[in-house]
Amino acid sequence: MTTANTADIVIAGAGIGGLATALALHAKGIDAVVLETAPELAPLGVGINIQPAAIGVLTELGLGEALAATGIRTREHRYLDHKGVTLWAEPRGVAAGHEHPQYSIHRGELQMLLLAAVRDRLGHDAVRTGLRVDTFEQTASGVRVFAHGETGGAAVFEASALVGADGLHSAVRSRLHPGRDSLSPGGVDMWRGVAEVDEFLDGRTMILANDDQATRLIAYPISRRHAERGKALVNWVCLVAAPSKDLSDGAGWNRPGRIEEVLPHLAEWDFDWIDLHAMLASSPRILRYPMVDRDPLPRWGEGRVTLLGDAAHLMYPIGANGASQAILDATALAAELARGDDVAAALERYEAVRRPATTAIVLANRNMDGAERAIAGRAVQDKADELATITHRYRMTVERRQPLA
Repeated sequence: MTTANTADIVIAGAGIGGLATALALHAKGIDAVVLETAPELAPLGVGINIQPAAIGVLTELGLGEALAATGIRTREHRYLDHKGVTLWAEPRGVAAGHEHPQYSIHRGELQMLLLAAVRDRLGHDAVRTGLRVDTFEQTASGVRVFAHGETGGAAVFEASALVGADGLHSAVRSRLHPGRDSLSPGGVDMWRGVAEVDEFLDGRTMILANDDQATRLIAYPISRRHAERGKALVNWVCLVAAPSKDLSDGAGWNRPGRIEEVLPHLAEWDFDWIDLHAMLASSPRILRYPMVDRDPLPRWGEGRVTLLGDAAHLMYPIGANGASQAILDATALAAELARGDDVAAALERYEAVRRPATTAIVLANRNMDGAERAIAGRAVQDKADELATITHRYRMTVERRQPLA
C-alpha cells in the first residue's frame, strides 16, 4: 500500500545533520519531515567533538542548557609521546578565546537530544522511522520522494525540496552522482571504544599521543553525568597504519573489534598517571573500521535536491569536524531557504557557501593526517615544533571557513 504525504522539506536521514536541519528550518518558520531507515532510534556510537561555531548554532536553537548537562567542555588538547611526555598543548573552546565552548559528547546522546527537540517542536510525526528513501523525481513545482518501509508498504512525499542527509551510504547521493560512491582509504585502521575510569587528568583535557611507528591514540572524557559522580567516561580511538583496502563492497566497515587486536600496538606505551592498557581493556564494546573519506564533489545538488553532512563531504575524523560541519550546513541551508525566493536558487546559494568550505576541510584533514604520521621517529623537540605548526595551519584553514564562535 502506498500513502501520499506533503511537506515543505523532506530530509533523508535522522542523524545529527538531518535533525539539526529540521530544527534550523523550524526556527525560520519552515516545516520539515525527516525520513529515517532505522525502525527506531537509539543512543548508539561513541564519542565525538562539536566545535565552537557549531555549538553557537545549537545554542541559538535553544539547546545550550541541554548540551551543558550532557557533554564535557573541553579545555585543552594535549599532545604526548608514547611515554606520556607532553610535546605540545593548546587551549580549546572558551579557553582559546571563543564565545562558545567545544563539547566532547557521546554521539548517541547528542542525537537523542536533537531528536527530542525536533519531536517537541515539530511534532512526533516529524521524524518517520522505518522509511528508507529509494528515489525521487523533480516536478514543475517541487520534488516527489519515494520511500519504502522495512516491513512493507511505501510512501510518497510531495515537497518543495529534498535534502540528502543520509550519511555514508546515501541513497540521495547515489541518485545524484551515480558512480561517485567509492571511498578513499586512508591507509589507517581504527579501533574505538568507551571506558569508565576513576579519573582522567582534569576531566576536561583531550590527549593526542603518538609513537615512533606512527601509531596514535586519542582519548577524552565525554559525559557530564559521569563527572558529577566522580567518574570519567572516556572515548578512545587507536589509529594504526595499515595497507589500504579495497572498500568497493564495504568490507571491514564498522565491524566488532577485539582488545587483543589493539594492545600489541601499544605494548611499549606507559603513562604514569593512568593504567592505559586496563582502561582500554575495560571497554564493553570495541569497534574497528578503516579510516576513509571521499574525494570532494564538483557539485552537490541539482534543482530542488541537495546534500548535507557526510552524504556531501565525508571526511577523516582527524580534526574532529565531521558533525560540526553538518550542523553548519544545516544553519546555512535554513538561512538561504528562509529568504523566500526560488527554492532551486536558494539551494545553489547554500552550496556556494558550504561546498568550498567543506572541501577545504576535507583536504586539510588529509594533510593533517599525513603530517602527524610523518613526524614519527623524530626527536622530542622536533615533534613539538612540528605539532605546533601542524595545529596552527589546520586551525587557520578551518577558522577562515567559518565565523569565530
